[in-house]
Amino acid sequence: MVITYVQAVVLGGIQGIAELFPVSSLGHSILIPELFRWGINQNSDYFLSFLVATHLATALVLLWFFRSDWAKIIKGLFRSLKERAVESTDTYARLGWLLVAGTVPAGILGLLFQDTVKSLLSSPRMVALFLIVNGFLLYGAELLMRKSPVSKHAHDDTQIAKLSWRQSVTIGCAQCLALVPGFSRTGASLGGGLLVGLDREDAARFSFLLATPLILAAAVLQLPNLLGTPLSSLWPIVAGFLASGIAAYFSIKFLSNYFKTKTLLPFAAYCVVFGGVLLTLFMMR
Repeated sequence: MVITYVQAVVLGGIQGIAELFPVSSLGHSILIPELFRWGINQNSDYFLSFLVATHLATALVLLWFFRSDWAKIIKGLFRSLKERAVESTDTYARLGWLLVAGTVPAGILGLLFQDTVKSLLSSPRMVALFLIVNGFLLYGAELLMRKSPVSKHAHDDTQIAKLSWRQSVTIGCAQCLALVPGFSRTGASLGGGLLVGLDREDAARFSFLLATPLILAAAVLQLPNLLGTPLSSLWPIVAGFLASGIAAYFSIKFLSNYFKTKTLLPFAAYCVVFGGVLLTLFMMR
């Protein structure tokens, strides 16, 4: 089974947007083909290879967009290793270790339950239902945000670096929800950040930094499947890769400013309405 170029560009573009917007990229990759009855076998090795490629594109764009930050973080990690001081007062060294701690929960659960997650790929009704629940979770996060005191500190990463190990792991555990199609990685980790006391802007920033190694690692682990794809079937995957990368670049530019002042309510409403419409439609078929 080979997807068409149009399907590849549409799904790639949606992946690049939905991976960073709090609306579930994996959920949309399942729901859109079902909505338009494209007849794509979403459990096939070919389609999974396509998803790997689009996720890889998103991860590379995130890595490039925050390249100066990652350079500081990596240098900080090496400094702390050299000094043998994980509990460093160095802002970027500590931020690096907090990101490592936050990555562990989703990494472990992803490896343990990847077969269970794959089984959900064949159930668009369940994905639509989870998308509705994701909308209510975003609404809850917005209520939590409004109850938080307005922060007036400078956003220079020092506030994020003040997180405890437990708080970082809590955000990482919240991010585990995104292993289930229909739940958003950005929404879950942003909500986790608000839960432990970060403000909207810092929670969004930590969410994007935390997503980068996870998306990249997941894509790299599945890369052998992608490399095994016949050359004749590879070009639609390349088209999806490019569409995802372009969409991700403009999405991160937009959201980096959006989350400074705007709310999660539009995304919450979208998930509830779109998920509800699709669930009704799928049950009527």
